[in-house]
Amino acid sequence: MDNTLQISQRGIEMPESPIRKLAPLAYKAEDKGIKIYRLNIGQPDLPTPKKALDILKDVDRTTLEYSPSQGYRSLRQALVGYYERYQIKLNADDIIITSGGSEAVLFAFMSCLNPGDEIIVPEPAYANYMSFAISAGAVIRTVATTIEEGFCLPKVEKFEELINERTKAILICNPNNPTGYLYTQREMNQIRDLVKKYNLYLFSDEVYREFIYTGSPYISAMHLEGIEQNVVLIDSVSKRYSECGIRIGALITKNENVRKTVMKFCQARLSPPLLGQLVAEASIEGTEQYSREVYDEYVERRKCLIDGVNRIPGCYTPMPMGAFYTVAQLPVDDAENFCAWCLEEFCYIDDKTPSMTPLGNKNKPVTGETIMMAPAAGFYTNPELGRNQVRLAYVLCKKDLQRALFILEKAIEKYNTM
Repeated sequence: MDNTLQISQRGIEMPESPIRKLAPLAYKAEDKGIKIYRLNIGQPDLPTPKKALDILKDVDRTTLEYSPSQGYRSLRQALVGYYERYQIKLNADDIIITSGGSEAVLFAFMSCLNPGDEIIVPEPAYANYMSFAISAGAVIRTVATTIEEGFCLPKVEKFEELINERTKAILICNPNNPTGYLYTQREMNQIRDLVKKYNLYLFSDEVYREFIYTGSPYISAMHLEGIEQNVVLIDSVSKRYSECGIRIGALITKNENVRKTVMKFCQARLSPPLLGQLVAEASIEGTEQYSREVYDEYVERRKCLIDGVNRIPGCYTPMPMGAFYTVAQLPVDDAENFCAWCLEEFCYIDDKTPSMTPLGNKNKPVTGETIMMAPAAGFYTNPELGRNQVRLAYVLCKKDLQRALFILEKAIEKYNTM
């Protein structure tokens, strides 16, 4: 008799994160003294606003209590003012504070979709959307975009081919993670018309709105007329203020029934993080200069990374228009194997290596260098579509980006001679 306890089918179907799945290999490499240039994850190296950090230092509460399940009203009111800068008209009751943008996506799915309902998503797409859909029992159906066409949306007919009686929503990320693509007014109108025609929800992940580099206008789903009750906007402070660790996001909608339902899930998890809300609120007002400096830095990093990738023989990436990611095509047979090999077996050493700053708290001398990337296959439902692609995040300073690209070129050369 087999007494092995069974794992749920949901757990079996849950994919590993392409962003974090190689982390154990990275830890082992660091234990050997190898310096890793981490381009795999959207964790900015830029400092959090001083004003926000000062709030933490000055916390004088004697009890760290639960907050309201929907978040502190003062934070939600501050966000009303923030969105006004982008011509998004809200009141505080339209906004629910969540534990990161991730919880906002999950609660949107749980509130709006039944098991078996389908969501249409342009791919490649943020990998965790699939995880949240599996958690909610929903099904992701994808419309493919291609690197050759700069990841622009396909014609509306491609969406309509997927629509059936189970289709309940379209999900977009604008500007896009992982591609950096920015939807045009024409494309947003196309999505609006589909939402109206088939009475769908539109889930719109807009956490990268500060990072648009082309001079093109930022078009929010909240700007689209005639679908105000269909839109559920997802947001987070993680990226724009380098506050990934405080886990503060927001779910925003004009649809009162959706808000009431989301609140049931919010009450079940009691409250969003108390200290995170204090930090987030402090970050919203009076940080305009900080935001301008951060934006200018990403403009420089973007040029550095994209130009550098396209100078490596056999590599190609289109110029991203927003966010701080790009998907690059590499001259390797299998990008996932290559990414793992870079951490397990590759180690670059030259005359600069001995003079590098020791690694982190371990104070270990640097014995070599390598690069960490996110295999792009995990951003597609059909992994073959991203077989020789990686997602790169330009979240390191230019000096480190340049060094990372140099090491990437050396790694490709060695990998392809084995």
